[in-house]
Amino acid sequence: MNHAVQPAVQAATDALRDARAETIRTLTDLIRIPSVGGTPEESEIVHHVADLLRAEGVELDLWPIPVAELKARADFPGMEVARAEAWGLVARIAGTDPDAGSLMLNGHLDVVPPGDPGTWSTSPWSGDIRDGHAYGRGACDMKGGFVAALQALLAIHRTGTRPRGDLLLAAVIGEEDGGLGTYATLERGWRADACVITEPTALDVLAANGGALTFRLRVPGLAAHACARTSGVSAVEKFQLIFPVLRALEATRNRRVDPMMRRWDIAYPLEVGTVRSGDWASTVPDLLVAEGRFGVALDEPVDSARAEFESTVAEACARDPWLREHPVTVEWWGGQFASGRCPDGTGLVQRVVQTHRALTGAEPAVVGAPYGSDLRLLTAAGVPSVQFGPGVGYGHCPDERVSLEQVHACAETLVHLALKADHAG
Repeated sequence: MNHAVQPAVQAATDALRDARAETIRTLTDLIRIPSVGGTPEESEIVHHVADLLRAEGVELDLWPIPVAELKARADFPGMEVARAEAWGLVARIAGTDPDAGSLMLNGHLDVVPPGDPGTWSTSPWSGDIRDGHAYGRGACDMKGGFVAALQALLAIHRTGTRPRGDLLLAAVIGEEDGGLGTYATLERGWRADACVITEPTALDVLAANGGALTFRLRVPGLAAHACARTSGVSAVEKFQLIFPVLRALEATRNRRVDPMMRRWDIAYPLEVGTVRSGDWASTVPDLLVAEGRFGVALDEPVDSARAEFESTVAEACARDPWLREHPVTVEWWGGQFASGRCPDGTGLVQRVVQTHRALTGAEPAVVGAPYGSDLRLLTAAGVPSVQFGPGVGYGHCPDERVSLEQVHACAETLVHLALKADHAG
């Protein structure tokens, strides 16, 4: 490290620590915006963040995302909710050296629905602070991590400190259902030499993601009056032949996994999340529709994963007389998350590990994760990326929460990473 940089690093760190109460207020404010994917609040929260940055005089690019145009592209990563509008936002602190490596901080502001409010101890949008945690839908996944990135950038900006290379903050939407925001950011032309996505990792360094493909199964039956049910064919009963086959496929695909995925009991999960069948209580159901997600192994081509799933379903149908003549159909819709991995040799993983270790004395684990994320879009576009952020285990759950100490620690690591490290490849 250039020792001349040290006072600037210290000044930004001090500014960050002085703003801890502000960090908590900002996190609370963001949690209280119910930015469920596809709702007007998903756009509202982007403008809220833009207003915060604009008030500080930070350079901004705020633009309406051409959703219909992007959806028509062959490589579009999928979308599961309708959007009347969507917005992209990138903030930038210009570096002092155009040849120095740039760093992007990336975080999504959309959240999943809160589910049954009765399972929460308070409102899902309360933003309550208790026991050292912020509570509410999105607190962990991932407004806590986003606020850490936001406050790190603001601390650097407020002290007049300029990193050697550009420092970017991408505030994205649509991550939960495919990756629209990051896809649009890349289509806008934004790139960096390295990226830290502040998804919840409990401050470990996540260097790879398995993928997740959303599927829909249509299981046919034959309607009949329930009083003469043997004259019909129940689609529910036929689905009972398919579900065990899917569980067996999951087991087969998890017998040998990449070393980075061995932390997880199931590295590449396959789950059916919704099942709908029938339209009248006294009728044999003639159709069952099941939707779920299919885990993609690290480095496995998406087409190969789909082909294995489809052939497994087809083989199960071939063993049943009814399904042999009326096979289950497989549709791929919604989020289509390929797997992704930070390329070896970039040094990004080591820089994040070393920076956090030097600040805290803790040794982050370097792991992969069994879920899709925007990491795969960034790495596919040539932007080496890792995930490193506060919180873990509470995303998408009742009483979702994030540790405030982890939010603060993440922000400090990001300040040091932005100002001390050269991210050129």
